[in-house]
Amino acid sequence: MLTQLSIRHYAIVDFLEIDFTPGMTVISGETGAGKSIILGALGLSLGDRADKGVISNNATRTDISAHFDTRDQVLARQWLQENELLSEDEPELCLLRRVVSDDGRSKAWVNGYPVTLQILKTVGEMLIDIHSQHEHQSLLNRGTHLRLLDAYIGEPKLVEQVRQTSREWRKNFEAMTELREQSEAASAQQQLLRYQLTELDELALQEGELEALDEEYRLLNSMDTSLATAQQLLALCSENEEMTLQEGLNQALALLHELQVKSPTLDAVSEMLSTAAIQVEEATRELRRSIDDFDANPQRLEDINQRLADIHQLARKHKTKPEDLLALQASMLAELQAMESSSEELDKRGAQDAILRADYRKQAEQLSKCRAKGAKTLGEQINEQIAELGMSQARLTVELSPLNKDQPSATGQETVEFLVSTNPGQPPRPLIKIASGGELSRISLAIQVITAQTSSTPTLVFDEVDVGIGGGVARAVGVLLKQLGERGQVLCVTHQAQVASQGHTHLFVSKSSSDTTNSGTRIRALEGKEKVEEIARMLGGESTTQGFTPESLAHAQEMLKA
Repeated sequence: MLTQLSIRHYAIVDFLEIDFTPGMTVISGETGAGKSIILGALGLSLGDRADKGVISNNATRTDISAHFDTRDQVLARQWLQENELLSEDEPELCLLRRVVSDDGRSKAWVNGYPVTLQILKTVGEMLIDIHSQHEHQSLLNRGTHLRLLDAYIGEPKLVEQVRQTSREWRKNFEAMTELREQSEAASAQQQLLRYQLTELDELALQEGELEALDEEYRLLNSMDTSLATAQQLLALCSENEEMTLQEGLNQALALLHELQVKSPTLDAVSEMLSTAAIQVEEATRELRRSIDDFDANPQRLEDINQRLADIHQLARKHKTKPEDLLALQASMLAELQAMESSSEELDKRGAQDAILRADYRKQAEQLSKCRAKGAKTLGEQINEQIAELGMSQARLTVELSPLNKDQPSATGQETVEFLVSTNPGQPPRPLIKIASGGELSRISLAIQVITAQTSSTPTLVFDEVDVGIGGGVARAVGVLLKQLGERGQVLCVTHQAQVASQGHTHLFVSKSSSDTTNSGTRIRALEGKEKVEEIARMLGGESTTQGFTPESLAHAQEMLKA
C-alpha cells in the first residue's frame, strides 16, 4: 500500500509530505485548494507524462517520491527481484521517485536504481490504480480484464499450467524452426561433405603413412647411386687391381716381420695391423652381403611415386597440407554427423510439438470453460453494483473472443474485454469509449468492488467518482468505497458528504497565503470536531461568524454515526 507521498516544487506546492494509512482515506477541500495537485504528483511518480510547466516558480526542478509497503504484494516483489530492483536494505519497501528538470528532461528511480519511464509505469501499475477520467486507468487495458477474470474464477494452477505449457511449446517450436532452417540450408553442404568424404575414404590414408612413404621413396630413389658407392667401397677393400686395403695391410705385416729389430713397440704395431686386417676382411664380407641384398625395385618406386602424387593432389584440392588430410577428414566427418544428428533432433522436436499442442489444447479448453462460466456470473454481479450506483440502465458484458488455436498463447484461447452499454438499445462498447468520466468511474468502482477480493492491485485511487450523483446513490458509492478500503487501501477525492462520511481517515486540503515552506497548499488529517465541521461544510450547511449552526453540525454528526 501507499505509505507516504513527498512533493517538492510541484505547481503551487513548495514542499508537502503526506502519510497514508490502510483503509479508506477521504481527501476533501474547497475548489482550487490543490486536491488535483496531490493526484497529479502521485501520477507523476507512477510514470505519467510531464513537462517543465509543473515546476514551481523560482525552482529548477520538481521532485516527487512515493513510498509503498509491498510485504503483501508477492507478484510486485517477485518482479522487482527478477529485474534486480529489490531494495537490499528493506526488501518489503518500494520507493518510486521522479524528477522533472526545467530543461524538460525527466529522470526516474525505483529503490534508488535509475530506470526508464516504461519500467516506472510497469511497477506503478502493480502497486496502484488511479481512477481519474481516462488517465492511468488499468481497466482500460484489456490485459487487466483478463487478469481480473482469471483471479475471479479462482483457478491459478490451471492458468499457470496454460502459461507454462505455451512457453514450453514456443521454446520447442522456435528450436524446431531453427533446426528446420538449418537443415534446409545444410542440404547442399551435406551432399558436398559426403562426396568429399568418399574421396578421402577411397584414398584411405593411414596414420604415419605419409612419413613412411617419403622415407621409402628417398631410399629407392637413391638406390643406383648407393649401389655404385658400395661397389667402389668393396673394390677399395678387396677387389682393386692395383692394391686393396687388405693387400696393403698384409704387405705391411710382411715387412714388419722382416725387421731384425725387435721391441715392445714394434710388437704392439704388429698386433694393431693384424687386428685391422681381420676387421677389413670382416667388413668386406658384410659389404658383399649388403650388395647382394640391394633391390632397386623400380615398380615399387613407381607405385610409391603415384601414391604420393594422389595424396598431394587431394591435399591441393582441399587447399591444405598433405600432413593435415587426416585431421580434415575427421573434421568433415564430425560436421556431417552433427548435421545428421540435427535431422534426428528435428524429428524429436516435431514429435514433442505434437505432444505439447495436445497438452495445451486440453488445458486451454478447460480454462475456456471456467472463463465462460465465470464471465457470466462476474457480469451479473457487476451489473447489480452498477444499478446500486444510480446507473440502472447500464449493462456490462464480459466478452470472450477466440484466438487462433494453431498458435498456443500464454493467456489461453481467448481474449477478454469488458463491454458496456449505458443506455437501452445501445450496443456494448469498450470502456475506453465511454464519454462520461463519471460513468466510467462508477462502472470501474463496481468492477473493483466485485473483484477486490482477488485483485492484485493493493491501492485504489478514485478521483471524484461522485460527479453528477447525490443522495442515496452518493451514500451507496461511499459504502462501496468503504468496503474496498476494508480489504485494502482506497484514496478518494470527493465533494460529497455522503461519501466522505464513510472514510476511515479524512484529509483536508486547503490554501495557505503565508510565506512558509508549505505555501500554496496545506493538508492535514481531521479528527473529532474538525471532521464534523468539514462534513457540515460539504453538506452546504448554514454557518455563522462563530461557526456552523447547531442544525448543520447535528446533520453532519448523524451522517457520521450512520
